[in-house]
Amino acid sequence: MQEVSRRVKEIKFTVPGEPKGKARPRFVKTGDYARTYTPDETVRYENLVKLFYQQEAKGTKLNGEIAAKIIGVFSIPKSVSKKNREMMLRGKILHTKKIDCDNLAKIILDSLNGIAYDDDKQVCRLYVEKIYGEQPRVEVFLKEVKYEESSR
Repeated sequence: MQEVSRRVKEIKFTVPGEPKGKARPRFVKTGDYARTYTPDETVRYENLVKLFYQQEAKGTKLNGEIAAKIIGVFSIPKSVSKKNREMMLRGKILHTKKIDCDNLAKIILDSLNGIAYDDDKQVCRLYVEKIYGEQPRVEVFLKEVKYEESSR
């Protein structure tokens, strides 16, 4: 029996700043035609995600099935009491305000199309979390799903 295995690729990177969500496309009517476009803020954030991925990955592209973990770390509001602030930092109070987890994941995964992987349809496992922290950021972990292939 012959076994073939491969080294699993894993990329971790951080996008500093307040997490953003994927905004809905906008529509403009010109005469009889409607045109769609992506809002500028979304385009800028997607470019930021690409930049930090490229700095960390240095040309690495993931293949096959991919597991993704995305953690949005949000600023603690200034109006929060010291007690609640401490609870937020310990993870006892989680972030339940906008943006939605699915929009956070969408902007990150769409940004990486073509550079981290061929298409985000390769992501077969996804974990998204929203928490509070001292430094706002998005932490992204991408990993090829390990497989072993054996032939007789």
